[in-house]
Amino acid sequence: MAETEAKAAAPAPDPGRLRNAFGGVLCAFTLILIGVLAFSIRIFSVIKYESVIHEFDPYFNFRVTQFLSKNGIYEFWNWFDDRTWYPLGRVIGGTVYPGLTLTAGSIWWFVNALNIPLSVETVCVFTAPIFSAFASWATYLLTKEAKGTGAGLMAAAILAMVPSYISRSVAGSYDNEAVAIFALVFTFYLYVKTLNTGSLFYATLNALSYFYMVCSWGGYTFIINLIPMHVLLCIVTGRYSSRLYIAYAPLVILGTLLAALVPVVGFNAVLTSEHFASFLVFIILHVVAFVYYIKGLLTPRLFKMAMTLVITVGMAVCFAVVAILVALVASSPTKGWSGRSLSLLDPTYASKYIPIIASVSEHQPPTWPSYFMDINVLAFLVPAGIISCFLPLSDASSFMVLYLVTAVYFSGVMVRLMLVLAPAACILSGIALSSAFDVLTRSMKFQLSKLFEDGSAISGNGSPEGSSASTVNTNSSKNENRTEKSEAAPKEKPSKKNRKKEKEVTESAPAKSNKKEKRLSVLPLEASVVGTLLLIVLGGFYVVHCVWAAAEAYSAPSIVLTSRSREGVHVFDDFREAYAWLSHNTDVDDKVASWWDYGYQTTAMANRTVIVDNNTWNNTHIATVGTAMSSPEKAAWEIFNSLDVKYVLVVFGGLVGYPSDDINKFLWMVRIGGGEFPHIKEPDYLRDGQYRVDAQATPTMLNCLMYKLCYYRFVETDGKGFDRVRGYEIGKKHFKLTHFEEVFTTHHWMVRIYKLKPQKNRVRGKLRKLKSGSKPSSTPSAARKNPWQ
Repeated sequence: MAETEAKAAAPAPDPGRLRNAFGGVLCAFTLILIGVLAFSIRIFSVIKYESVIHEFDPYFNFRVTQFLSKNGIYEFWNWFDDRTWYPLGRVIGGTVYPGLTLTAGSIWWFVNALNIPLSVETVCVFTAPIFSAFASWATYLLTKEAKGTGAGLMAAAILAMVPSYISRSVAGSYDNEAVAIFALVFTFYLYVKTLNTGSLFYATLNALSYFYMVCSWGGYTFIINLIPMHVLLCIVTGRYSSRLYIAYAPLVILGTLLAALVPVVGFNAVLTSEHFASFLVFIILHVVAFVYYIKGLLTPRLFKMAMTLVITVGMAVCFAVVAILVALVASSPTKGWSGRSLSLLDPTYASKYIPIIASVSEHQPPTWPSYFMDINVLAFLVPAGIISCFLPLSDASSFMVLYLVTAVYFSGVMVRLMLVLAPAACILSGIALSSAFDVLTRSMKFQLSKLFEDGSAISGNGSPEGSSASTVNTNSSKNENRTEKSEAAPKEKPSKKNRKKEKEVTESAPAKSNKKEKRLSVLPLEASVVGTLLLIVLGGFYVVHCVWAAAEAYSAPSIVLTSRSREGVHVFDDFREAYAWLSHNTDVDDKVASWWDYGYQTTAMANRTVIVDNNTWNNTHIATVGTAMSSPEKAAWEIFNSLDVKYVLVVFGGLVGYPSDDINKFLWMVRIGGGEFPHIKEPDYLRDGQYRVDAQATPTMLNCLMYKLCYYRFVETDGKGFDRVRGYEIGKKHFKLTHFEEVFTTHHWMVRIYKLKPQKNRVRGKLRKLKSGSKPSSTPSAARKNPWQ
């Protein structure tokens, strides 16, 4: 009996706790599936092709990671690379963002410590897919802080598949953005978490996350400008609180100190204009905090007097600080901004003053179709997400809206920054879909429960209207009695515990009102079902588009090209063929000249010294190569010979139809070279303002080195010299090279390598002239001039 009584007395399990526990397990399982999805959708390149590094910049990162894993961290910081930018060289430790390299090196060290034999290349290939899963989870955390778990899961699932992010994070895309997007989203999450909690612990983690972002990508300036903008927005709209101070002040102080430790940043963290906005908002925040502090101490009359004094002194100090900043900025030719930053503020700046920046394809403005390619249906869901953020508006949701607005602007200036827009679009779309599904499912649940209740009432009672009316009357009478009792209760001075309870009641009041509003926003059952089905179909289209983009559009490595025809799939492996030839048929100390696009690949795959590469830090050196390519053969030979160049590499796509060849890039060589050497003029290469290489081309174009190296012996391929990229026959078909000799051309003519002919012996030439004279010279040999003087 005692046991039965004890069992009866035992409390029954709370269904709410069980529901929360089950929801937590289901949420964790869903996040694991999202991570698997984010990883697996990015390995199409490995499945369809092979495990290989993509593009151009990743080859430099791969080479640096190899050096780090072989020689250690200290040698990495002190590494002077004499294989690049000959004869200048490059200090790698002080000119590279080390976050990606240190991350991949740490992963390689960890897996090898576990006796898992993975090569450095394998780790580099799969670093981006791994961190894409991390970015999805960080997106869940950020969205959850703003709009709840459902919106977080939806946003994470969308980000795992968004094509804009896939384009920079497929397997083999070993670039800085592979880890930087995760660092960006995670930093924003910790900032919003600190805003919601006011925890100094999360504020410290936020500064550390910002430090990792600084180590990983130059786009960290977006963070250090967006967060001050949001802080200023909160101050202007009257949303200042101690939580805002805790979220921002440690980030500026600790984050700036940590950023200055990165060698490539150094004192730029406090000297460049990109960081001045954070310091100005930091000062404004302290002024506002001081005003609120004084307001709590003084009476209203004294507070007005103090405010007058503070405003006067504050305005004077602000004017002084602004004057100093203006003087510092005005002393710089670029006003303290970097070239890329000025290109973002003024989209025409690069094309006017820095053609090397404008020549990069990913620095061009995007077209409208690129938005639908990279974010697809999210472009239609984002406006609904903005509306949801205002219902109700909080510090976190206002940050999301500000993030989206700034990202949309920057993505419209530079197509590369579509990558920054992707997380914002996914977050707002996740919020919109979550809110829509919430309304639709709630409406369906309410309507179905109402139908069941009506059916049971009809079957149980002949007059359902009377029963429902009686229940309504009894409920209303009970509520009236409760209100009368509460009003009749004597009002006593509440204790501290009661004050806390009253505070909790007042805080729960808006929640109850929200529930009433939700009850009011009920749709008909048919509309709810149709809306749910439409959203599911929309999501299906999005998934199909993302899978296609991952499998077809963004999975092909640029170093191995493919094309489809009736005969099947053709593989063009000319780049690796050319680099292998250089590696096996040239001396280790030979110098190779090419356009800067191929510098990283030549150094990493052929292990040969290059004149310029993708770092583009020295505009004069690049202009020298561009001038040589734009000059006649003899003048180009003299320029390359002065740089100790032995081989010249050009990329040509006229035979197979490869559009990204050096002929299509040639005008940028002319512009960049003409910016430093005025004798190179772009109009000399244009016929009536049009760039042509056919019979209508200008003599300057037909006689320049780039034309000759690309089209030498090209007429032998089909007898006509028809260029499949330009779509017409070339102008000058039969010519010979006098200062260069062809040493290798790949199977599809995509890469052509030429060797500089040795310099002629000038002494023998003078002796021949003397011998060919009609009258023998009567001057003695001792009186002849020394040819070496």
